[in-house]
Amino acid sequence: MDLTFPPSPPQPYAWGMAPTEDGVRAALATVNDPEIHRPITELGMVKSVEIGTDGSVAVTVYLTISGCPMRDTITQRVTEAVQGVEGVTSVTVTLDVMSDEQRKELATALRGGTAEREIPFAKPGSLTRVYCVASGKGGVGKSSVTVNLAAAMAADGLKVGVVDADIYGHSVPRMLGADGKPTQVENMIMPPSANGVKVISIGMFTPGNAPVVWRGPMLHRALQQFLADVYWGDLDVLLLDLPPGTGDIAISVAQLIPSAEILVVTTPQQAAAEVAERAGAIAVQTHQKIVGVVENMAGLPCPHCGEMVDVFGTGGGERVAEGLTKSTGANVPVLGSIPIDVRLREGGDEGKPVVLTDPDSAAGAALRAVAGKLGGRQRGLSGMTLGLTPKNKF
Repeated sequence: MDLTFPPSPPQPYAWGMAPTEDGVRAALATVNDPEIHRPITELGMVKSVEIGTDGSVAVTVYLTISGCPMRDTITQRVTEAVQGVEGVTSVTVTLDVMSDEQRKELATALRGGTAEREIPFAKPGSLTRVYCVASGKGGVGKSSVTVNLAAAMAADGLKVGVVDADIYGHSVPRMLGADGKPTQVENMIMPPSANGVKVISIGMFTPGNAPVVWRGPMLHRALQQFLADVYWGDLDVLLLDLPPGTGDIAISVAQLIPSAEILVVTTPQQAAAEVAERAGAIAVQTHQKIVGVVENMAGLPCPHCGEMVDVFGTGGGERVAEGLTKSTGANVPVLGSIPIDVRLREGGDEGKPVVLTDPDSAAGAALRAVAGKLGGRQRGLSGMTLGLTPKNKF
């Protein structure tokens, strides 16, 4: 007589069925690392899972570094995910730290096996659109435009990053509301995020409001590190907030990312327009494309009658676009005109971009329209030359 019995089912405890390890790990696979934005199971961050007969679950998670600034966030996300598994009665999360070897393996995996110090956006197969936001002079609102364009694109579902390349006058973290600090994993830097935008700035590495006193070679090295050593992931759009003028950083960007396109920001007044045209004309020498012109501070709506008051004159954007069209031989459009709005300034001071807090305001709507034009441009291989020659069958 065959007395073989089928395997016993999981033993229920007093008030339900005990959770399974597969179920717990499936829940952990939904938890993304807050800095790398990939599942912790995929990154090798789950050290162990232990399940008690009473439905209690103990999870041990590896942190990339001992002082990880996101330890509380990771603990919370893991706890919430595991609590949702059927049969779980309690969750205990213990944090451990990766060894040097584990960190090296993680860095290699994140790079996809590529060599260190390689700029992904400069590779021929890169699908990331790179825009360098430039101006001829300071004070035209270039950083405000950069931050709001980034936030608007992220709100539209794009994966966006911002490099605060204005090393001397860095202001992007405050304006974007990014108060986190970068985390280093081996030779890779994990950038903090704010409003769905990854951001890196020299201001995140300097104490307080200390000035940066560097010459050209150090500026180039810093920019190279921001582009090559920071883990950006698969971005749809990367914005670089350049310093005013045509100095070292503008030249370095052209060398490091030849495919980057230039977005010129100006104000309506003649003096600013002339200098902005000069800054955009650098594209002739660097063989870059100018994607368009944004006219900022284009009039102040009267708070009483709504009539537009041209505080800084009119026509600066059109003059810059026309001048650049002639000098480059390619059509350079005016992508938008942004009116003066107190809420735009207030949002920059408070780290709350106006495109998010007041998207239907005059300034917010104008910025979102520009973001839509830039973010909606082709990202893919359609229309690109593949270098294939059809073979004659005859």
